[in-house]
Amino acid sequence: MTADIEHALAQCAGAAATIANLKRLTGGASLETWAYDEVSGRDVRPLILRRRRAGDGTVFETSLPLATEAALLALAAEAGVPVAKPIYGCDMLSELGEAYVMERVEGVTLGRKIVASEEFAPARLVLGRQCGAALARIHAISTDRAPVLERLDAAASLDRYEAIYRKGEHVRPVIEAAVAWLRDTIPAPVEPVLVHGDFRNGNLIVDPACGLVAVLDWELAHSGDPAEDLGWLCVNSWRFGETSLQVGGFAPLDELFCGYEQAGGKAPSIERIRWWQAMGTLKWATVTMMMYRTFASGESRSVERAVIGRRLSECEVDLLALMDEDLKEQAA
Repeated sequence: MTADIEHALAQCAGAAATIANLKRLTGGASLETWAYDEVSGRDVRPLILRRRRAGDGTVFETSLPLATEAALLALAAEAGVPVAKPIYGCDMLSELGEAYVMERVEGVTLGRKIVASEEFAPARLVLGRQCGAALARIHAISTDRAPVLERLDAAASLDRYEAIYRKGEHVRPVIEAAVAWLRDTIPAPVEPVLVHGDFRNGNLIVDPACGLVAVLDWELAHSGDPAEDLGWLCVNSWRFGETSLQVGGFAPLDELFCGYEQAGGKAPSIERIRWWQAMGTLKWATVTMMMYRTFASGESRSVERAVIGRRLSECEVDLLALMDEDLKEQAA
């Protein structure tokens, strides 16, 4: 397999360059990620290959084609969003299935380290505003310029993840209650924008000194409610134990709003973000079930998927807390 990848990458690089230090990275339960260096004389270009092999049965039904993901990265870079720019497109790497190559950006993606390490204290001072600014720029990208994307408003998102949940074999009382609660409190539709779909701590490359340097994993991008991205960033699972800081475990909500508005966005209401935070928690709960099903069925032998499947109970605790908070506010 490594020889096939090296051959394809060498064809992209051309005869004057060589491929060095190719290695598969850990993480990324739905796609292969490979790091390598493209060497031309004394010049070394660090790159990343993202790959979904042809015939891979583990593709999630919510994932974009990688060619679409690469096109969105190019648009985001033009809009001033910090991203790893695409270098070689899927058309040049078709022998590897779906694949493209992008820049390799230095920094850390480990959520727990970002929220807890003293080394990242300077980054945490600016990260909330930087995330707000990045999201405002993403939401400002004209959907007319973007590839054709699925439109998912609040109702359609709830329908989608309820349907995924109901494909499972077991009834989960907390999930049943959360679906009913979310349907009773669903927000009114808004004008759709480009939504990243997975903007969270863990999909951000962060430098200890200067903060956000790249936004990763665009495979769930779609057209929808901008509050979805802000609410998803606030899901408790992405706080990595720092639960008092609502935004990714590294910033309060007002810092996110400040960065968003300074970059030209109009911040949604707190109520709307809370709904999407709860919807995001339900979404992650269904994804953990999807992950486990692919492992239990033998479709994938990734231990990572089995481990992620065990996190369902955390999501259920978070949903109970959100529903309880809503009931207390109504009673007040």
